[in-house]
Amino acid sequence: MVDVNPLTSEEQAVWRPLTRIITVLPRALDDQFVNDTGVSMTDYTVLVSLSEAPEGWLRLTDLAKVTALSLSRISRVVDSLVKHGLVEKSRCPSDRRAANATLTELGRTKLVAAYPGHLARVRAYLFDHLTPGEVAAAGPILARLAAALEPPEPKGPPGPDEEPVSPTEALTEASTKAES
Repeated sequence: MVDVNPLTSEEQAVWRPLTRIITVLPRALDDQFVNDTGVSMTDYTVLVSLSEAPEGWLRLTDLAKVTALSLSRISRVVDSLVKHGLVEKSRCPSDRRAANATLTELGRTKLVAAYPGHLARVRAYLFDHLTPGEVAAAGPILARLAAALEPPEPKGPPGPDEEPVSPTEALTEASTKAES
């Protein structure tokens, strides 16, 4: 069994409210989206991601990465959005096995309509309870925590002067980078 230190009282004071936020906030935002616009928080996230794509479209694999959804989940979400006329799905011209998703005008209209309610709810749940200094301090902290959750970038094959890295060494290296 691995010997693990219990959380300190200071760590518990961070962890417990964070788990509550992780649980309650998505539900509250999802309820707002469904009530206001008929789309879910996940749908909104996909629509935003497509609206921000430089080319106006994303491959489903890239859309899955951007939204932190599995490929099967993003496929189901996109299919539902296609059914409602909010997204178009097409074959990728450079890879016949892949598909692209593009935001439709109706999808853009739905996104624009959802934004004011979303913004009001985010302010009411989060920013109205923080000072400008707390917001400035929280941004870099949350960005660092979010980055630690990202999967490590795959490394290419070792160069001629490099030794191959074992999976254990790669995990240790990723943990060390996440801690710094």
